Amino acid sequence: PSYLKFVANATAFPSEENYDYVIVGGGTAGCPLAATLSQSYKVLLLERGGVPYGRPSLMTQEGFLTTLTNVDAFDSASQSFISEEGVPNARGRVLGGSSTINAGFYSRADPDFYKYSGANWDLRVVNESYEWVERAIVFRPELRNWQSAVRDGLLEAGVDPYNGFSLDHEVGTKIGGSTFDGRGRRHSAADLLNYANASNINVAVYASVERVLLAYSGPRGSSRSAISAIGVVYRDRVGQYHHAMVRENGEVILSAGAIGTPQLLLLSGIGPRPYLSYWGIPVAYHLPYVGQYLYDNPRNGISFVPPVPLEHSLIQVVGITELGAYVEAASNVIPFVSPARSVFIRAPSAPLYLTVATLMEKIVGPQSVGYLRLSSTDVRMNPLVRFNYFSSPIDMERCVNGTRKIGDVLRTRAMADFRFRDWYGVRNFRFVGPALPVDQSDFEQMADFCRRTVSTIWHYHGGCVVGKVVDADYRVYGIRSLRIVDGSTLTISPGTNPQATLMMLGRYVGLKLIKEREVPSEVKSDSGDL
Repeated sequence: PSYLKFVANATAFPSEENYDYVIVGGGTAGCPLAATLSQSYKVLLLERGGVPYGRPSLMTQEGFLTTLTNVDAFDSASQSFISEEGVPNARGRVLGGSSTINAGFYSRADPDFYKYSGANWDLRVVNESYEWVERAIVFRPELRNWQSAVRDGLLEAGVDPYNGFSLDHEVGTKIGGSTFDGRGRRHSAADLLNYANASNINVAVYASVERVLLAYSGPRGSSRSAISAIGVVYRDRVGQYHHAMVRENGEVILSAGAIGTPQLLLLSGIGPRPYLSYWGIPVAYHLPYVGQYLYDNPRNGISFVPPVPLEHSLIQVVGITELGAYVEAASNVIPFVSPARSVFIRAPSAPLYLTVATLMEKIVGPQSVGYLRLSSTDVRMNPLVRFNYFSSPIDMERCVNGTRKIGDVLRTRAMADFRFRDWYGVRNFRFVGPALPVDQSDFEQMADFCRRTVSTIWHYHGGCVVGKVVDADYRVYGIRSLRIVDGSTLTISPGTNPQATLMMLGRYVGLKLIKEREVPSEVKSDSGDL
């Protein structure tokens, strides 16, 4: 891709340099934000991981599971972490962020998102920003056996109407967009850097930002004192430190995600005073809700082995119900491992593979609230997170609704071909892992299934939410020239998958900042409109 001409290893950067905007995190929101701002200003984008190209498993649909499972402590594109509830999860650690390791499903936000997000929106510019993203990296998937059957099963199960191919959030069954093209090659937020003004942007990879640099004006502690972000300190792969400073009227913008951004604020001394003091971190500004209001949408579902091989497919079809749940599906080809030391099974000369088909549901929201805490003062180490899955009875009701809908789909004619016929001619699914309870009308049995089988769909968000840590324009309360533009600001997951909204957000805020700086301060409107 053309953007590689302005990407370099952090070791190649000077010890100090000045920019109009320093963006921390070259992920789902950070890449479109940097590309947009570079049209008018000098931008530095700092990414802790490397570039995605040259990693075959990362750039194909077939490599999705491999990317999530083949991880290491500091270098893999996916950084694994486990919540305090014991649910495995993942963070993107590569240019493009989690849009480079996800399942590629693309769908715009639920219209209610704009009403309840707490941010200021100009919907005309929102739509233009979506279109800017979609022209570059969004494709219409071609459905094959499994995804076609899921579409038909959802419609038989009453998830209607059928909305065909659509990028909009609409109740019913639809085919969504995909960031995998017709050849199965991945595109991500990193490709939006191709829009950038190459003479105005630098991208440093393997750049680990350790803290935001702050400066005080006026007597500290007085009503006339003010704190401003003036730059960041980052470390390269060989351990050398670099300072990226912002010019007058410039800003530091954090786009490190729902885990990285609150972690970096805490390490920079911005957070709850008692907690920072406990860690021995000098308190720059008491902001009590940093790391609070953290959410993750639980995923529950079933998997089975079909009687005939299926193609590899990631999420392409979605059933958007009015029951507080979304139903999606995937099919994966995985290696078969024979029983250890079996005297009857000879090790095969070539690996054996089987197909596993999955139906899953994600709940709307969620309502259950978690939090993030530091595990170390080393920014490379995962913080501790707790999502408190199903602590809200509303979430549990939505999970029961969603898993019951999966049961409805399994009973449709569209699913008949995926059952095995036993010796007596009875057709049954061969489940891998827990099956749905037999009596799906029993709420307590279904709720128990939800608790026992909870996993993540990797849509965690919050930790620096609007109205608690940032204002309606994503400015950090109490700190001048510091803004957050990423999923940490969200109080709800925007529809079926957040990546479309986060890429739109990066573009949208970039346009807004350019327009604000073009308008003289004395004639700026207080309306909040773009």
